[in-house]
Amino acid sequence: MTTTRPGATDTSADVAREIELEQAHVDRVYAELEKASGRAADVEADGLARGRTSRTGDVRDEELTGLFERDALVYAAAKRRSAIEKQYEGLVFGRLDLGEVSTPAADREIRHIGRLGVRDDDYEPLVVDWRAPAAAAFYRATPVDPMGVLRRRVLRCSGSTVVGVEDDLMVPEAPDDIVVVGDGALIAALTRSRGRQMRDIVATIQRHQDEAIRAPSRGITEITGGPGTGKTVVALHRAAYLLYSERRRFESGGILVVGPSAAYTAYIERVLPSLGEDSVALRALGDLVDGVTAVRLDSPEVAAIKGSLRIRRVLSRAASRPPEGAPSELRAFINGHAVRLDSGVLSGIRRHILRSSQHNLAAKQAREELAQAAWKSVRQGDRDQFFDAFDSSRDIDAFVQSWWRQVDPREVLLTLADTDHVLGLARGVLNHEESAALAQSMREAIELGTWSVADVALIDDVSARLGPVQQPEAEERGFYEIEEFDDLSSYGVLDVRAGVDRRDGATSTTSVVTPSTARERLLHGRIERSSSSAHVLVDEAQDLSPMQWRMLARRGRNASWTVVGDAAQASWGDLEEARSARREAYGSQQLREFHMDTNYRNAREIFDYARDVILPLVPDADIPEAVRETGVAPVDRGFEDSPASATDDAVLELLGDVEGSIAVITPARWADRLQHLDGAGEGRVQVIDPLSTKGLEWDATVVVDPDAIVEESPGGVRVLYVVLTRAAHRMTVLRPN
Repeated sequence: MTTTRPGATDTSADVAREIELEQAHVDRVYAELEKASGRAADVEADGLARGRTSRTGDVRDEELTGLFERDALVYAAAKRRSAIEKQYEGLVFGRLDLGEVSTPAADREIRHIGRLGVRDDDYEPLVVDWRAPAAAAFYRATPVDPMGVLRRRVLRCSGSTVVGVEDDLMVPEAPDDIVVVGDGALIAALTRSRGRQMRDIVATIQRHQDEAIRAPSRGITEITGGPGTGKTVVALHRAAYLLYSERRRFESGGILVVGPSAAYTAYIERVLPSLGEDSVALRALGDLVDGVTAVRLDSPEVAAIKGSLRIRRVLSRAASRPPEGAPSELRAFINGHAVRLDSGVLSGIRRHILRSSQHNLAAKQAREELAQAAWKSVRQGDRDQFFDAFDSSRDIDAFVQSWWRQVDPREVLLTLADTDHVLGLARGVLNHEESAALAQSMREAIELGTWSVADVALIDDVSARLGPVQQPEAEERGFYEIEEFDDLSSYGVLDVRAGVDRRDGATSTTSVVTPSTARERLLHGRIERSSSSAHVLVDEAQDLSPMQWRMLARRGRNASWTVVGDAAQASWGDLEEARSARREAYGSQQLREFHMDTNYRNAREIFDYARDVILPLVPDADIPEAVRETGVAPVDRGFEDSPASATDDAVLELLGDVEGSIAVITPARWADRLQHLDGAGEGRVQVIDPLSTKGLEWDATVVVDPDAIVEESPGGVRVLYVVLTRAAHRMTVLRPN
């Protein structure tokens, strides 16, 4: 990339003329887009027509074929129309002029790059999809290795209107007929205001970033680098590129993108559609288990207990205990004989089964082993008759239903709210203080009716031990029963609504009870078996606990991986234990590494401030080189008693200094007093907690009480380092006097 323009000028007339030339091509592209949309509508109408029939009664084979064709055509047409509509905004963002300096203008190739491939009626390309091999030179050409490119141009568009162009010259001297305008695409993008989306980033990917994006799909791709180096951008573009280059594999197997928080996923949820893809599962760590959503964070001390692999021994012991309320002995009359199995026998049966089977999948095996133990205690009469009588005994049915009932993994976690119970389970694993803290955190969950983010990995671990909860076989219902339940409101029942359960292809009528207590909210919904993806992409990987790595491993058993992180920004303390769990999740796959060393986000003045905070405490931190200066140093000032007034003043100043977004980053102790600023400045201001800033950026930030951020955060000064590197142009730090 170069920002010099030898032998060229860019007067306002030059710029206007170049914009006019690009507008003519963009207009042609959008005209073709309208025609493509019309063709998709015609295909959709044709598809709908194929399913029509004037006959009644049984459906003939040819009519079934028509219905299939209808569904296929309508689906394909709707998908195409959706893609066209999503890419309408700023569809064309780049241009390449290819050839030698001596090549006549008429013989040069002009290649426009965009979010979607578009061809004219003669099937000639008007726009090349950014992921196609023909677009690679747009990202990889440099003055050292121009790859046949004379000039690379970035178009800035508002809707379908070209509002600006920025050029990068790839040869020492521009041909006489080529005008080079602007200061270069990258610098122009870095100085521009930040919005709520990263849509325009696709136009400014650099060569070293593109190499990571287009790396082979197999194995493990790790992307490291300090703050502001574009790691998240690279990861998301890589997901879109993989879907483009190997669509059958990744669309059928799925790509799972995992981010650190709900704020992160909300920020990037529109990025992939803007890159031409919407078939990616985007999850925060608190959403990885189907049936559970968690955003609440534990204290650093409790999060360290729940995240360490030590907790697995506690969970193993808890999951192997009989369900709450299970009988401790069996007494029954079978075929005229009194049968009694005491707690020792029942415990032996349970231990034997759980050595090789998951509890929720072993009810049949448990019944069979009970029968064998019962016969062994009697050994009188005909053996076959005894087993027949055992199988048909209603007493045995009731006993098994209670002794070996299906167990929701969340129930097991809730038993940990009893301190004495935890002390027994955690003997030799956790000390007294840790056991008490764990129990207290579960009591807090029951009181609030919400799980913490760290709890989700524990639920997943117990679920893997127990197996999925099995639904009872649907019983046939008489006609009178169906009629009776048509209108439950006449019986005063208001919180039960009829639903249809179509899991596993079965259709059955179910009732859904609205949770009314905190405990019911914790147990609401159903925990599904985890499914494996074809590719797992993890951003902010340095924050994952070992238990969260195990949770991810269950979703990437046969997957390739893209993993993005920076150890200096870690909020998880024991990095070695986390690295070990990460390697175990990878398995034996080939590992390739890419390192990003240029900070494109922060002005040098802001990053120097953050660097001086982290290096004394983390001397081996990965420090990138900031490439942009503003000449404005961060503001560092104090406040008395409460930061509210000082924060109001700082936000007001920044609203006048920057045109884009502003974040007020505050520890929990001040959050309530600053919440009034959220949405201020016509929506430009956001109040956010430190951990939720991971992966995000703003034009300006107000950092409130950095010492409190260190004290409250599980990563201490590493989290403060994250907070201090979120601003692109301006930063104000407020400290108590």
